[in-house]
Amino acid sequence: MSKPLRSQSWFGRKGKDGLIYRSWMKNQGIPDYEFNNKPVIGICNTWSELTPCNAHFRELAESVKRGISEAGGFPVEFPVMSLGETLIKPTAMLFRNLASMDVEESIRANPMDAVVLLCGCDKTTPSLVMGACSVNIPTLVISGGPMLTGNHRGKKISISDVWRYSEEMRGGKIEQEEMRAIEASMCRSRGHCGVMGTASSMACMIESLGLSLPGNAAIPAADARRKVLARLSHDSEGVHPSRPGTGALAIAIRQTHFDPILSHRQQRSPSGTHGLR
Repeated sequence: MSKPLRSQSWFGRKGKDGLIYRSWMKNQGIPDYEFNNKPVIGICNTWSELTPCNAHFRELAESVKRGISEAGGFPVEFPVMSLGETLIKPTAMLFRNLASMDVEESIRANPMDAVVLLCGCDKTTPSLVMGACSVNIPTLVISGGPMLTGNHRGKKISISDVWRYSEEMRGGKIEQEEMRAIEASMCRSRGHCGVMGTASSMACMIESLGLSLPGNAAIPAADARRKVLARLSHDSEGVHPSRPGTGALAIAIRQTHFDPILSHRQQRSPSGTHGLR
């Protein structure tokens, strides 16, 4: 027998408590039917302009919302601490566990039946997943995707070339003006580091664990298929009991006695990649 939706401990209550929970949410223009036993899917967003790798996540979150609503879920977006390795001193690693605690308590304390984690810069991925695992509700990860390969004077460049160009400038081979042109050509699109660094490694790890849809790790951030993947986070096929799906909403709908995250991989459908590869 399936469990009642976790969110109904808030929105399904009668009396003054239910009135408070629903009334304050309705000040955002949310209609009453959204609270009628719909799975509430949290969208955990690490968007920040101080985390350039994740600066496009507001747009990505809108695609996630559309997909969840189409499948009959109730999407709710919430912010958590964002860790950008490129700016944070002395290192983002120092704050990884703090971010994980932020995620854990934000999920645990609020009416969510499942959660979609928007991760990008390398430390955001393990911190968000660790936090969600501690709460252990159905979870899906959507990575921001790698940036496009840089291009300078007709040659492909990447962030790994930082050290080479730095030494060339120190040696007098290139001037500061040229260096400024190079930096404008290196990170030329949205997304995390395009090389096979920590951000891409974490995305591959998440996909191999079965916590993301197929193709999540490799689709570039600027590629339209990234939005398609985000929209498929609901995986509407999974709403029908005869066609188990892989999305967060599908799992939330049919959650029973299993551990939602620890058993997630066993539930993933081996069927198609929705044209994402």
